[in-house]
Amino acid sequence: MPTASHSISQLIYELASKADLTVVSAGAGTDFTGAPTAKLQLKSSSGATYSVETSEGLSAEIEKRPALGQELKTYLATLGKRLQTRPDVFVTLHGLPLSMQQFSWPYHRSTSGADSFILHGIAQLAEQGSPLHAKVAANLTLTFAEVLPALEQPYVEGVTFNAVRKTLDLGQLELLKSGNRQPVPVTTRYYSLRQQRFIFNETDEAKRKEFVRGKVFWTSARLGEGKPCWIADPYDAQYLDCSSEDLRKIADDLANEGWFTLDSSGEYAAATAKLSAHADHFIQQMESALALLKPKFNEEMRAGHTNM
Repeated sequence: MPTASHSISQLIYELASKADLTVVSAGAGTDFTGAPTAKLQLKSSSGATYSVETSEGLSAEIEKRPALGQELKTYLATLGKRLQTRPDVFVTLHGLPLSMQQFSWPYHRSTSGADSFILHGIAQLAEQGSPLHAKVAANLTLTFAEVLPALEQPYVEGVTFNAVRKTLDLGQLELLKSGNRQPVPVTTRYYSLRQQRFIFNETDEAKRKEFVRGKVFWTSARLGEGKPCWIADPYDAQYLDCSSEDLRKIADDLANEGWFTLDSSGEYAAATAKLSAHADHFIQQMESALALLKPKFNEEMRAGHTNM
């Protein structure tokens, strides 16, 4: 872990190389408050890239708290596995493929006087050419911040993206061509103090199977040019309230049914012709999910059906 002479960029560079990632660009930035940040673009052997931004002061925190360094190492190792197809794309339980974009890491204290931390970003519908997106303002409560290691991207990215997915599951975000920022609560409602773990959804095997099929369709067949995608992603395991091993077992079952092929590790799935032939099913699932997000009361008012 770093000494006083290490910058956070140097540390990420060293750990990224161990995860088979290359730093293709590194620069300086500022966070919402004007404090200096390190901005790095990482690239995998597959050619996929991903941006990581952290506070410059993170290296000093890691020096004081070595566990943060280990978690950073784990984050980069998992990112290396995700960087095989579309590392920015995450699928919801209702079948919406989302590209998480332009998140302004790290979280910053609310400037409106609220007792919370704020993060801005965009959840873009990942269907080809779609203009639909939600500008989100993730609101992380002070109480929830206490159970997180740090409010930097490597430590809270998964929880944030899962909160966005969950908010869409609940029909509390709308995907629009344009619009104002919409709130995404990141609160202790997603954390069990008794069990010391995050819980976003309760799912059974049938729901997990449909999720994995949808993920492979979108990230391999539809958006990934047929390249294999990682099906043991801990972000998905947390979102579905299961383990990465559960996802591997489900993927093995689906592979035996001919929906996709698995590599020798059992963690990377490539869509087969059978899965691609069901494109209409997954697109209809996405369109149905989008229809559920439309504010029906607004549509009725536009049609003149109102008591006002």
